[in-house]
Amino acid sequence: MKKILLCFAVLVFTIIGLHNPIMAQATDISSAQPIRVVEDGGTGAYSAIMYTDGSLLTHTIFRPKDLSVFGEKNKLPIISWGNGACANSPWEHINFLSEVASHGFLVIAIGPMPKEGERGGGQSTASQLIDAIDWAIAQNSDKESVFYGKIDVSKISVSGMSCGGLQTLETAPDPRITTAVVCNSGIIGGGGGMPGMPALTKDHLAKLHTPTLYLLGGESDIAYNNGMDDFNRINHVPVFVANMDVGHGGTYGQPHGGEFAKVATAWYKWQLKGDKEAGKLFSGTPSLLSKSDVWRVEKKNIP
Repeated sequence: MKKILLCFAVLVFTIIGLHNPIMAQATDISSAQPIRVVEDGGTGAYSAIMYTDGSLLTHTIFRPKDLSVFGEKNKLPIISWGNGACANSPWEHINFLSEVASHGFLVIAIGPMPKEGERGGGQSTASQLIDAIDWAIAQNSDKESVFYGKIDVSKISVSGMSCGGLQTLETAPDPRITTAVVCNSGIIGGGGGMPGMPALTKDHLAKLHTPTLYLLGGESDIAYNNGMDDFNRINHVPVFVANMDVGHGGTYGQPHGGEFAKVATAWYKWQLKGDKEAGKLFSGTPSLLSKSDVWRVEKKNIP
C-alpha cells in the first residue's frame, strides 16, 4: 500500500511540474552548483537567478527565473561580460549583472559562479566572451534546452569592466555584435598594461562597428584618461561617454548595481530591445542623462 501511495505521489508531482513553468524549469537546468538569487532578484519585471550551467562550466549565467514568458514575441538578447582584472570570476559584479538580467536579458559572465563569501580568481581571456556568445546561439537552436527559441541571436552585446573592458574592445569587431559597453576602461596608449591584459593599440578603435557606451568613474578613475582618449578618437560610430565621480570601482557592488546598472540597463534596452523611452537617456539635445546631478556626459553621432 505504501509503495502504491509513493508512486502516486511521484506521478502527481511530475504532472504538476510539467504544468508549472517555474517548477519545470528548475528540473530542466543542468546546474553545476545550486541556483542562487542575488539580493532580491533585481528590480526589473523578471526576477533573476544566477548559476553555472553544466554545459558551460567556465561561465556564470544570469537570467530571468521564469522563461515561460519568453518566446517568439519576447526574446532574450545576449550580454557577454568580462570582469575587472581579467578575473575568471564575476564576484565583483553580481549585483550589477543580476539587476541587468532582471530586465529581460541573458547575461553570461566569464568565470564559474563564485561561492558564497568567496571571490574566486584565476586569469581569463577575451576569447571567453566569444565562447559565451557561441554557447547562447547553440542553446537557442537546441530543442532540449530551456532557452530553445527564446534567445534573440541578432541582438548581442559584449561588455566588461577594466581589463574586461579591454576584452570587450578586443572582441567588439565580431560582426555578430550589436553594441559594446566599456566600463572603467580604455585602450592604453602604447598597447601596454599588466601581463594578461589585451595589448591593444589605439588603431584598434577603427575596427568598432556598433554603437558604443563608455561608463567611467570620473577623473579619479585610473582608466579615465584612456577612456576619454578613446572617446575623442572614435568618430565613425555612435559613441556615448558618461562619467560619475566614484573612481575605478564604479557602483557595481551597491544594491542592484547602483547608478552604473541603471545607465547600462537603459543602454541595453535601447540598443538590444529597441526601447525608445530608454533611449531618451542618451538621445536628444539635451539627453536626459545630461540633466543628472551625478553624471557628466558627451556623445557623438547620436541625434
